[in-house]
Amino acid sequence: MDRDGLSDVLVCHACHGEIELIDKVKRADSCEHCGADVHCCKNCKFFDPFVHNQCRESTTMWEPDKEKANFCTYFTPRIGEGYEEEDKGAALSKLESLFKK
Repeated sequence: MDRDGLSDVLVCHACHGEIELIDKVKRADSCEHCGADVHCCKNCKFFDPFVHNQCRESTTMWEPDKEKANFCTYFTPRIGEGYEEEDKGAALSKLESLFKK
């Protein structure tokens, strides 16, 4: 919960539906819109595909499936905007445009 007593909102990594958090996220929780696991790496604020173990929390264990529920004790819901996976082609074209003369 936030400081005003209002619930926080997590955006589901799978369907981008808003999930109102009124309690701590538990391992068995699933998205009310699509059924995806909520307690997973891609819904965590520490998830970063560009760092070691794809997690900014340096002491976590490797979780092979970032979209499945896990027992990570560092899990902290990503409040507000969800994690957007960028299209590989779009990312490559952006890189190519940086190095064009």
